[in-house]
Order: sequence, then C-alpha cells, then structure tokens
Amino acid sequence: MTALRVALAQINATVGDLDGNVRKVVDYVGRARDLGADVVALPELAITGYPPEDLVFRPQFVEANRQALNDVIAESHGITVIVGFVDSDPSPGPHSDPNPNPEIGGIYNAAAIASDGKVVSVYRKQLLPNYGVFDEQRYFAPGTVTNVYVIGGSPVAVNICEDIWQPHGPTGAQASQGARLIVNINGSPYHRGKRVQREGMLAERARENGVAIAYINMVGGQDELVFDGGSVVISPRGDVIARAKQFDEDLLVCDVPIPPIAPNTGTAEAFIAISGARPTPRPALASSPNLVPLGDMAPMSDLEEVYTALVTGTRDYARKTGFEKVVLALSGGIDSTLVAVIAADALGPENVVVVSMPSRYSSEGSVTDADVLARNLGVEMLSTPIEPVFAAYLSTLEGAFTGTEPDVAEENLQSRIRGDLVMALSNKFGYLALTTGNKSEYATGYATLYGDMSGGFAVIKDVPKTLVYDLCRYRNTVSPVIPESVITKPPSAELRPDQFDADSLPPYDVLDPIAKAYVEDDLPYGQIVELGYAPETVQRVISLIDRAEYKRRQAAPGVKITERNFGRDRRMPIINRYRPF
Repeated sequence: MTALRVALAQINATVGDLDGNVRKVVDYVGRARDLGADVVALPELAITGYPPEDLVFRPQFVEANRQALNDVIAESHGITVIVGFVDSDPSPGPHSDPNPNPEIGGIYNAAAIASDGKVVSVYRKQLLPNYGVFDEQRYFAPGTVTNVYVIGGSPVAVNICEDIWQPHGPTGAQASQGARLIVNINGSPYHRGKRVQREGMLAERARENGVAIAYINMVGGQDELVFDGGSVVISPRGDVIARAKQFDEDLLVCDVPIPPIAPNTGTAEAFIAISGARPTPRPALASSPNLVPLGDMAPMSDLEEVYTALVTGTRDYARKTGFEKVVLALSGGIDSTLVAVIAADALGPENVVVVSMPSRYSSEGSVTDADVLARNLGVEMLSTPIEPVFAAYLSTLEGAFTGTEPDVAEENLQSRIRGDLVMALSNKFGYLALTTGNKSEYATGYATLYGDMSGGFAVIKDVPKTLVYDLCRYRNTVSPVIPESVITKPPSAELRPDQFDADSLPPYDVLDPIAKAYVEDDLPYGQIVELGYAPETVQRVISLIDRAEYKRRQAAPGVKITERNFGRDRRMPIINRYRPF
C-alpha cells in the first residue's frame, strides 16, 4: 500500500479579487510543495471567489479568470494542483466535456488539474444545486465526463461540492472506474450543525464506495454567507483521518494510504497519468508514520461555532467592503451588547465606536450597563441623549397628532432618531453602521424600519432571541465582559414607561420555536399546533411573520447561521393574501 501525500489549502477568497486570490493560491501551492505533497487541492471557484453570481454573465470576467488561472498553472512544477475556476468552451485542457450547452452558453463550475506547468485535464461540476442559497442552474451548464488520474502512483478522481453530497452523483462512477481517493473541492456555506452533517455524509459516501475522500472547503465571509473551512480527510471506513481548522485559513497535509492499482481490472488503461518530479527525499511529517495530519483535529463546540461564524462574517464583510471602523447604538440591552462584543472581537476594540442615546424612558440600569460594557471591551463610547431631538419632533407633529393618544408612532420616533444619529456618524467618519436586531424581531416585525433597522450590516439578523442569550453566556466563559444584569433583566425596547417585549410578543421561548417551525422547517399551521402550541398563538406568530415581509425586504444583509435565513434562503412575495389557517 502506497501513501499519497495530500495537501488541502483552505483559503479565504474574495469574489472578484482575481489577483489577490491567485496570490493566495500560489502561496499555498508553494507551501504544499515544500512539504513534499504529491497533490494540493484548493476550494471550489478559488480563482473567482464563491459565489461569483452574475459576474459570470460578463464575458470579460470569465476570460480574466481563465487568464488568472494561467499564473497558477505556471506554479505547478513538482506538484499536482487542483483548483476551482469558471470554465467556458473551449476548455483550456484535454479530457473535458466536448459539447457546449448552447442554452446557457457553455459556462461551467470547474476544477483545473495541472502539473508540470500545464493543464492535464478539466473537471466540470455535474450536479448543480438550486435550493437554499444556491442558484447554480442559473449560471452553469453541467459537466458529464469523469476521469481517473494516476498521481504519485495512486488512482485519484476529482469532483466538486454537490457531486459528493448526493448518492447518485459521480462519486460512484469514479469509484467503479478504479479511483481509490476522491478529491472533492467545495464552497460549502456554514449553518448551525453543518460540520456534523457534512462529516456524516462524507463517511457514508466513503463507506458505500470503498474510497478515501479528501474534502477541501473554503473559509471566510462573503456577503451573508460564511464558509467554515473544516476540511477533512476521510478513510474508506468512514473515519476522520485529519481535520483542518474551522473558520481560519489552513494548510492540512496528510499521508493517505491508497491501495495499489488493481491488476486485470480493465480500467487501468483509462487512467490519465500525471507526471511530475517529487522532492526526494520528502520532508518527514511529525507524529504517526502512516496517517499524519498537520492541523487542528478537535472541532469547536456548537456555541463556539455559531459565535465564531458571526465574528468571521462581520470581520470579512467590513474588511472586504473597505471599512476600517464600525459604529452601533449601544442601549444596554442584550442585542446591542452581543453585537458590540462580536464587533470588538472581529475588528479589534480600537475599531469599534458605540453610541449611547438615552431617552426619557431609558432606565438608569441600561445606561450603566452600556457604560460598563464599553469599558470592559475598551471601545470608544459617545453619549448623545436624544431628549432634545425627540421633544422637537413631538412639537413639530403636535398639530398633526391633535386628538390622538400616544402610541407606536411616538415610540418609533425615538428609534428613528437613533438610527439617524448613527447614520450621521457613519456618513461623517466613514464608519460601517451595524444594526442590532435579532431574528425574532425581524420575523415578527418588532424592529423599526428606518430606525434600529438602519445600517449597512445586520450582525445578528439570523440569530433568534433565545440564542442571543446563549451566545452572551458562552462569550462570558471566554472572558467575562458582559454585565450579568444585561443577561438577567427582562428584555425591553424602553420606548414607553414600564415597557417589556412580552407586552407585544409571546414569550421568546414560545415564539422562537414557532418561528423556526414556520420559517426554517416549512411546517404547516396544523403541524405546528400539534407540537403543543396554542392555536391562537401560532396564528398570531404566522400573521406577524407574513405581514413583516416588506420590512425584511428593506433590511441590511446579515450573517447566515441557521439553515434558512431571511434573505438568500427565503424569497417570499411582499403582496401575499394567502393565509395557512
């Protein structure tokens, strides 16, 4: 049995930054070569960044990405490089699909297999996902050709992301052709529980086909999506041999035992030989002489994963869009507290500005909690009471409001004043404004349009209120920066005397499971009631969710951490008279 030295380079690519992405790819190719790797694999569409979306409709973009690929090909001496790019007809390499798809124009999600300064072959993704956040059938034509390559004396096949997720994908065909290692390159976005789901699928696919799997995933944030890395090597028995870091760039190098090519199988003639001088002698990898990972084998806990995803998404959204500093309203409530802590962890406290904007209804405890948190984090804090502005608004509207009682209109004025002040600071100093609403509020419309929804990035938009509490408790186990009173006091918008969220909404431990069942699980009204919730409560929550669609359509993007977020995952009509009860 031979050992193939496999390197998995999980990089943080940026959509459209062809030069920057290529520099990273070339750097990691060099590192892998220095460690004596036979093959190095990089993520799906690593050249363009993932997902490039409508950029692929621009012929000059597709051509630029193919030219950028040439710089990677030139660095493939002494190593086999597998890297994702956007292919088009005619393909730059042999052994590819011969016929374009005229309806889509012959654009493909592809992997280049290069060695010794040339493209040996191009593999084109065959299964194009069109669900959830994926819209690949809009952009790409499917490939059809499966090849097996001899790399370092071992039979290896390549496929892309969805190709291995589905049992009817090309993995089985490649295994039957003689492949004993499948290299699968990915841009697989994170959601809570994804790592366990992913590794379970890979183990099943390895066992049913009798192959080892080297799974390389992208890392970093792109708009609403976060890629969590966690690249793995799986044995034919379904065991994890090696695991890369989560949410961080990493080079995972592993010696993978591969059975020799079976004689008299009738398939060896179809293998595509990849030559290339390997370093002799190869540098020894530390630890076990057989299965040697360089990487972090221990996965994160559930809450650590979610929190790190939020930090990663916030950091990369700010950095990749060119912002150095962020600003947010800090009320002393739990939502703005969590956003402030995430921002400080993501960008450094020196790059976070928080604004305390107390009103006549703000409690002394909330003002004090905001001040304590700011000092604990070491962030800059501005204090701008809104009472003079609020009084001026009420005076201006006095005539128009004659004969009416104070209600939500006056309450929302306070939120909108705060939103305007935050946006003024954003405009004046070039800060990215962060909003502080959670998923429970966005679901039910308990967030003020042009008020606390105003901003450029909604950090916890996909975090239900009950999870907000869990994440604050988790963060205090890392270092106790959040005052305990923030976690224990009843939630309140503090826009009128003695106001509490429970006055307007069901308790969050009831609201959140109903909202999840309706939004994420697509359960019908009757099945949600059968879970044990009162029919009138279920009807109320569903009605609130449906009526708030117009608000969500105007919301800033935010980090996706659940299986179905408001945004890319869920596209509901604003005008919608259907009622499920």
